[in-house]
Amino acid sequence: MTLADQGFIELDVERRLEYRMVGPRPADAPTIVMLHEGLGCAGLWGEFPDKLGAATGAGVFVYSRAGYGQSSPARLPRPLSFMHDEAKDTLPRLLDAIGFRRGLLLGHSDGASIAAIYAGSVQDHRVRGLILIAPHFFTEDMGIAEIARVKDTYATTDLRAKLARWHADVDNAFRGWNDAWLDADFRKWDITPGLAYIRVPILIVQGENDQYGTVKQIEAAERECYCPVEIALLPSVGHSPHREAPDVLLKATSEFANRLLRDHQEGVIHAA
Repeated sequence: MTLADQGFIELDVERRLEYRMVGPRPADAPTIVMLHEGLGCAGLWGEFPDKLGAATGAGVFVYSRAGYGQSSPARLPRPLSFMHDEAKDTLPRLLDAIGFRRGLLLGHSDGASIAAIYAGSVQDHRVRGLILIAPHFFTEDMGIAEIARVKDTYATTDLRAKLARWHADVDNAFRGWNDAWLDADFRKWDITPGLAYIRVPILIVQGENDQYGTVKQIEAAERECYCPVEIALLPSVGHSPHREAPDVLLKATSEFANRLLRDHQEGVIHAA
């Protein structure tokens, strides 16, 4: 398909996904595909995709998963396998639909977990590396407690009105995320065994003050992964570095992306 600067991709009758494309299209340059957090969407990345594209020369593709932004609503309740479903069903179809040829997956929070599941489950030679911002590999009590607190905040403050500016069906977006994470059975969710199957370099970026996860997430990746794992632990930063420390995040992510994409291009030239 020919990608416009923004629009919708019809994956099937139930999934009409909002997207935005920055810079060169997948046929012309590497593409960085960005996967948003549990309450995010394409628009909530702000200017970060544009700045990342400018710093790397890559195309940057952002999209809203079903239930978020202007995309089709999700069926509720979400199955507790929703991140695996996204990684193994939706994401492969989306990458094919946009003509993805080579590049990186960059995910934040739930989006980082989905990217990790994809790379550990689907041996996709097109994906040269992962940038995982505040990833979850397993649940932690402090993270669950924060998600429970957000549920109260949604019910008692103007958080719902703020999120409604970004999501066509704000209750679908919120409940799809919050209800799944607070399900008692979700405490057993753990994707660390799959990390051993990732075969591309990883950059993990996490704020030292992340309210949803501790450095135990980083330690799990360093322990389980056989691929190269680089760490950027950001002082005085919480769960959303692209909003709290965008310049620091841009430097870390663009340097990693440029090195991987340059090394790949040089390898192609030398092989020729």
